[in-house]
Amino acid sequence: MDALDGIGGAAGAWLIAALVLGIAELAVPGVFLVFLAIAAAVTGVAVYVLPDLPVAVQLGAFGVWSAVTVLIGKRWYRDYPVDGGDPMLNDRPARLVGQVVVVETAIVEGRGRVLVGDGSWPARGEDATVGARVRVAAVVDGEVVVEAL
Repeated sequence: MDALDGIGGAAGAWLIAALVLGIAELAVPGVFLVFLAIAAAVTGVAVYVLPDLPVAVQLGAFGVWSAVTVLIGKRWYRDYPVDGGDPMLNDRPARLVGQVVVVETAIVEGRGRVLVGDGSWPARGEDATVGARVRVAAVVDGEVVVEAL
């Protein structure tokens, strides 16, 4: 804190807020608080340079800089996407395609149910008996489309 001793109260408060937001981003990464941290830091520097800025102007500047940094970040991540380890991580239906599952309720006239992991899904496809193993070809509207192995 010795580095902030010479900085005015409001400017120091904004810079501390920037530091806290930056640490929070590291503790709970979500790629959002970093933009608010940058906005708080810019506001802190502005208040340091212009110490007589009214609180309303400081808050307005923080709001404007927050919007600017979020828009810049949004554009950055659109132009330079972060590759994840599993592109289907949050797309459970897509992850099911290709899996071999067991028929729970016989598929008769194209309709039945299959066991997927510890759950049961409605299924459609060629007729199959209970216990038969089938492959998931697609998931359409929450219904598993299966095909014979």
